[in-house]
Formats: sequence, C-alpha cells, structure tokens
Amino acid sequence: MEAEKSAYNKYGMRLVSEIANLLAVEELSISRVQYTVVDGRGGVFQNVKKLVEFSAENILLAGKKGRLRVTGRNLSLGKCAAGDITVLGDIQKVEREDVQG
Repeated sequence: MEAEKSAYNKYGMRLVSEIANLLAVEELSISRVQYTVVDGRGGVFQNVKKLVEFSAENILLAGKKGRLRVTGRNLSLGKCAAGDITVLGDIQKVEREDVQG
C-alpha cells in the first residue's frame, strides 16, 4: 500500500509539473486548492486546510492562499485525508475566492 502511495505522489507531482509547463506557468502554487470534477458524480479537492461551510447545496473549502466555493445538489463529503477531500453529488459550479493579504 505504501508503494502505491509513493507512486501516486511521484506521478501526480510530475503531472502537475507537466501541466504547468504546458500552460507556461512559471511556478504552479501548491498552496492553492486544486481540484478535479467528474460531471454528475463529484470531485476531488487537494491542498485543503479547512472545511469552512457545509450543506447539501454549498461547501466552502479553504487553502493557504484562497478559498473554493462548491455549489450543487445533494452534496456530501466522501473520503477526507491529508488535505484531500472528496465531494460527492452533482457539482454545478466551483468558484475561487482569493484571500487578500
């Protein structure tokens, strides 16, 4: 199991680096919440520091450099571990709310 986690982290970080290169981003901040949404099923949110709000229609997640507001229908929390949160349900919108400072 530990070997699988190491492989995931190694390949996952390589993927983030390749995406940053394709987008011509000098430094992709890993302190911001990053996410992947699967239409109609939910999504995975990484680098989450805090769950600020939660309801079946609205979830607010905080990272070091900003927040993400997830809105939809029948939202619920799935697996939560080491800064990763799985949100289940019909995600309709994800909005970034940057923290000034």
